[in-house]
Amino acid sequence: MNIDTALKEAMSIAGAVGVALVDYESGMSLGTSGGGEWLDLEVAAAGNTEVVRAKLRVMSSLALNDTIEDILITLHRQYHLIRLINTSRNSLFLYLVLDRERANLALARHYLKRIETDLQV
Repeated sequence: MNIDTALKEAMSIAGAVGVALVDYESGMSLGTSGGGEWLDLEVAAAGNTEVVRAKLRVMSSLALNDTIEDILITLHRQYHLIRLINTSRNSLFLYLVLDRERANLALARHYLKRIETDLQV
C-alpha cells in the first residue's frame, strides 16, 4: 500500500484523530491525515522525532541488541502511539493520535502493525 492509502487506513482506526508518517532522521513528515487546530501534525511529527531519537540513544548506551516496536504516550484524553517501520533502509515511524474514550489501544496497535507490514515507501 502507498503512503496515502496507509494514512487513510490508519484514520479508519476507531478513535483516530490524526496520523503522520515521519522520517526520524530529518524530522519531516512524508504525509499526514486528520489533526486540526489543536493538533498540528507537522509540529507533533518533529517533536516525536526527538522521542524516538532519545530512546534509540538510550538503547545504544545500554548496548541493547533489540529494536523498538512501538512507543506509547498516554495523556488524560489521548493516546499517542509511535510505531517504527522496521526495515534496514528506512528511518520511518507512524505517529497515531487516538481519542482515549473512543479508542481500543490493543486493536489500534494491531492495525498499525498490519499497516506497517503492507506499507511500500
